[in-house]
Order: sequence, then C-alpha cells, then structure tokens
Amino acid sequence: MRARLTYLPVEVADKFEDFIISRDEQVLDAVKARARDFSTLSLLKLLYQVRCGPMTFSELYASSKIRMKRSFLNYLRLCTDYGFVAKQNVGSNVSYSITDKGRTMLNLFMQKSN
Repeated sequence: MRARLTYLPVEVADKFEDFIISRDEQVLDAVKARARDFSTLSLLKLLYQVRCGPMTFSELYASSKIRMKRSFLNYLRLCTDYGFVAKQNVGSNVSYSITDKGRTMLNLFMQKSN
C-alpha cells in the first residue's frame, strides 16, 4: 500500500501521529501530511470532529478537512451504517453526533499522553 497525501486538522495530526509518515507544510489550521492507513485515518478525522458535540453536515465537512465531497459522503455513510455516528433531523437541518460505539472506536486509536 502506498502512502497518500492528505490534509489533517493540526489537533488531529498531533493525536494520531502513528498514521503519519511525514508532515509537510502547515496551511492555516491544517497540516499537509503523508499517511499510512488513509481510510482508517479518514474515519478517525470524522469521529474526532463530532466527539465534543453535534455538528451539522456543513460544519462537519469543513472541519474534517476531507477535501473531496464524494469521499466525505462515503466515510460519513460508513460511520452511520456501523453506528459510530447518529444522524438526527433538527428542523430543516441534519445534525450528526458520536455514539458510544463511535467513542469506543475513537478511544482505541487515541494515544495516551503521559
């Protein structure tokens, strides 16, 4: 499997350093990096963003830094299908929040700081 280039929020890059081969330049609040396991890292990016509270689709898309909307939709669908993220209708918007199963998945990969 070859390494792929991706953009990560700075905080996510710090938490999931095991997935990063090399860091390149930092652009605003994102780090350009080469990643080992691209798919797992993309799932973790989504889960990490909704861990604090519910987010609308637009907020989640912008904060996840998954640049291709089609890829974002695929990872979001995977998260909802596996029960990592719950989808709720709030008026005319849709809100996404992390479930206990998603929090467990996220905690499996987070490094514990000393």
